Parts: sequence; structure tokens; C-alpha cells
Amino acid sequence: MTITVTATRISPAPDMLGESPIWDDRLGRLYWVDGVSRRIRYLDYASDRVTEIELPSMIGSIALCRDPGRLIAGLADGIYLVSLADGGLEPVHVPDPGNDRVRFNDGKVDRQGRFVCGTMGVYAEPEGRLVRVSADGGTECLATGIRISNAICFSPSGDTFYFADSLDRAIRAYHYAPGPEPLTEPRIHVDTRPWHSGPDGATVDAEGCLWVALVQAGKIGRFTPDGTLDRLVEAPVDMPSCVTFGGPDLSVLYMTSIKDSGSGRAISRHPYGGYLFGLEGLGVTGLPEPLYG
Repeated sequence: MTITVTATRISPAPDMLGESPIWDDRLGRLYWVDGVSRRIRYLDYASDRVTEIELPSMIGSIALCRDPGRLIAGLADGIYLVSLADGGLEPVHVPDPGNDRVRFNDGKVDRQGRFVCGTMGVYAEPEGRLVRVSADGGTECLATGIRISNAICFSPSGDTFYFADSLDRAIRAYHYAPGPEPLTEPRIHVDTRPWHSGPDGATVDAEGCLWVALVQAGKIGRFTPDGTLDRLVEAPVDMPSCVTFGGPDLSVLYMTSIKDSGSGRAISRHPYGGYLFGLEGLGVTGLPEPLYG
């Protein structure tokens, strides 16, 4: 079904490539990134003030750390801890040798506190990998042959892992173990071809349903744990990129969007393309984000 919700434009200016919104319920902050402009931005909910941190390279994703003064981030060449005080970087996992034909993209922390992040082919070639970094910096490769890593998130219990290679136009679901076990063979959880879109960023709500940005369709889909479409929400712009629940009661669905991805593959035609929005009236809430480490 298609429903109408209240959408409020949140950010004071558009991002080129808005991605990876994340709510920190400890500080009452909403973080997100502009990948092309190489910035982390955050909104202080109480003061409505937006602060930004400039980074030295393109950035694909961020996640919360146990230390509230830092984030973990997938930058172009590797995974780093980022100081919110001064933007200082501490490497966690930087592949050696590097490969300028891939960059880190979507990432999330699992329920055990490990950061799972995927790389993507800069020219959409199948050279990407999916890696998992534990609190001690140990790294495992979970999958290879990926073109564009997206839709990474976990069920409330943590035993199901959702992931997409966006160009496949499908979201995979894997049984996910709490230890170092490799991924099992996936099943196709959602086929997004009926909406003529690949899946972009995703999140899971408190009822275990998956919310996915259908970037080429200008819609956000909510899918039940068995993969059935439950709701289809019209996005306030034509290219929604990623979603997360936030606000004091986790009832606001925050949505980033694209103005110009810099690759020529995604350019908005909407006057508000690239802005961050808050969607209210959905009648569901999200979950607190896990912390790395």
C-alpha cells in the first residue's frame, strides 16, 4: 500500500551525496555524511545546530563507537576511527596494497559490536568486498565480487544479516552467527525490480521490518521479516539514499538524499535533492544503534 507521511526538510543546505544517517540517543545527535563533499555532519537535536567535520577523502559510511567522542567510518581507502573534536583519524583497517578502483561504501555495526562495511567498484566493476572488523582490529572478509555494497543492516536479534549489491536489484538475507563463522548461502529477501530500482541504504525497525531507500523510484519500502511489502512511502525528493530512525522516541525516519553522486549515475532533478528530511507519522519506532567495540 502507498501511504502519505509528514516530511520536514532538516538540513540548512543540500548534500551532494547524502548517506549513512545515524542517531546517537546518548547525545541526542543525528549524524550523516556527504560523501562527495568529504564531510561528516551532525545535528544537535536540542539546539537545532548543525556542525560539520571535513575529512581528507570521500566517505561512504559512519557508525557509533562506545567512546561518544569518536565515530568509525569507511573512507575511500580504509576504515578509520574519527575524532569528533578535531577530525583526527586513527586507522583500523587499511588494505595493503591499496586499490584505487574500489572504495569503502555502506557499513553498520552488528549486534556484537563489530563494524561490517562493504567496498564498491568505482566504475561499478565487481571488485568490491564485504569486510568485518572486530573491536581488537581483527578483520574478516565475508564476501567478494561486489559491484556496489548497500542496504547493510541486522535483524533485532542479530541473527539475520541484510545486504545488497545494488546493481543486482535484490536484497539478500543471510543467517548471521555471533562468532567468526563465515556467511551462509543467502536467500533473496526482496526483489526490487518491480519498482525499477536498486536498493540503497536500509534500516530495521523495532518490529523487525526492513525499511529500504528505493533510490531510482523515489520511494521508501517497508518489508516484513518474510520479505512481503508492507508499505510504500513516497519520498519527498526523487533520489532518497538512506534511512534511519531517530529523535527522542526513535519515531522519526530520517532520510538522506542525492543531489549529484559525482559518478554521473545519480543526479537529482528535484529542487530539494540532496537535503536531509525527517518523516513523521509512520506509527512505528526504531532501535538504538549498536556501538562499535
